Amino acid sequence: MRLAVFAASALIAFGLMPAGAQEADTTNPAAVKAGTYVLDAGHARVVWSLSHRGFSTYSGLLPAASGTLVLDPATPANSRVEVTLASAAVATADARFDARLKGPDFFNAEAFPTIRFASTAVEATGSTAKVTGEVTLLGVTRPVILDVTFHKAGLNPTDKLYHVGFDATGTLTRSDFGMRFGLPAIGDAVSLRIEAEFVPQ
Repeated sequence: MRLAVFAASALIAFGLMPAGAQEADTTNPAAVKAGTYVLDAGHARVVWSLSHRGFSTYSGLLPAASGTLVLDPATPANSRVEVTLASAAVATADARFDARLKGPDFFNAEAFPTIRFASTAVEATGSTAKVTGEVTLLGVTRPVILDVTFHKAGLNPTDKLYHVGFDATGTLTRSDFGMRFGLPAIGDAVSLRIEAEFVPQ
C-alpha cells in the first residue's frame, strides 16, 4: 500500500498523473470521477448504415467534432451530453460519392455545416443507459434514443489524461429530417453505432 501511494505521488509530481486521478482503471460507473468532460475528437465517431437497394448494408463515417459531457455518477439522471459533428466530414472511402453526400441531395454541408445531438434525459442501469435526446440535422430537430454502454474510466498512458469511454447505438429515420433522396430504394432507417471518449475539461 505504501509503495502504491509513493508511486502515485511520484507520478503526480512529475506531471504524469493529474492530481486527484484514481490509481487504477475502473469499469464500475459509480466509481468514475464526477465533473465536466470534453470530447476526445480523435476517439469519437459515428458509423452510420442503411440498406442499399436491398443488395447490401452500406456504411459510412461521421467523425465527431466537439462535445461536452457533464457526468454525475451518484445521480446519473443529472448527467447530460452535447455533441456536434461537421457535415462536410462525412466519408465512405468513395471520393466521388463523398462529394455527392456533402451536396444538396444528402447532407447539404454548405447550407447546414453542423449536426448536433443534445440529451434531454438519462436513465441508467448499471453500466448501461438509455439516453434520450434531440438530433438537429438539415435544420430539423427530432428526438432519438441511444442505448449507451459504459466501458472504462482511467488514465490513458498515451496522453496521460483521464479518459471515460462509451459506445452507443440508435436508429433515426432520414426522411424525418427532409433527406428523401433515393427513397424507397435506398433505406430510410439509418442505424447508428457511436464510439466516444471524453477527457476532463
